[in-house]
Amino acid sequence: MNVQIEESWKTHLNSEFEKTYFQTLTDFVRNEYGEHTIYPPGKLIFNAFNLCSFDNVKVVIIGQDPYHGPGQAHGLCFSVNDGVPLPPSLLNIFKEIKNDIGVDSPTTGNLTRWAKQGVLLLNATLTVRAHQAGSHQKRGWETFTDAVIRALAEEKEHIVFILWGAYAQRKGAFIDRNKHLVLSSPHPSPLSAYNGFFGNKHFSQANQYLKQHGEKEITW
Repeated sequence: MNVQIEESWKTHLNSEFEKTYFQTLTDFVRNEYGEHTIYPPGKLIFNAFNLCSFDNVKVVIIGQDPYHGPGQAHGLCFSVNDGVPLPPSLLNIFKEIKNDIGVDSPTTGNLTRWAKQGVLLLNATLTVRAHQAGSHQKRGWETFTDAVIRALAEEKEHIVFILWGAYAQRKGAFIDRNKHLVLSSPHPSPLSAYNGFFGNKHFSQANQYLKQHGEKEITW
């Protein structure tokens, strides 16, 4: 399989690309792009990996699905392109950053700057049909992204895994808490943010942990 992904990821995930499920997934995704409007654009499916190499990962934030509206998704969970209105969950993330560490909300919802500092912004499913949330779930992406999390959890140490909501928490249930910092809370969605997302102080806790282990803190 000729997957266009950053080299260090290719090294660690090569066995996944050769598996039958991934070849079936590739055929499905290619067909979907040919027949429907799919987000993100094809060249940005692996954007999270291409902006943050395996060796540079310090923090992992797990999302579920790409945004399914025009111009929003660009391969990073919770992030939107410059000039796109901030989705409600991202607004709440920025509110918590302000409350936690005092950093004002930026004018853009583009989180590329986090990715370049070592934050892997990983959706469980990497593609979606326009205006159809969850339309590419259970096609193989979840198996692939489980393998990504497992590779990081087993082959690296002292990563901060941030799990917002029950879905992300189930996906990260196997991570060794003695080897990594796992931060869990309700999801930043307006439906659940006031049930414990606000006040979780995940951003300061992540930086404190990174500093303790000799890593540069993230400029949130």
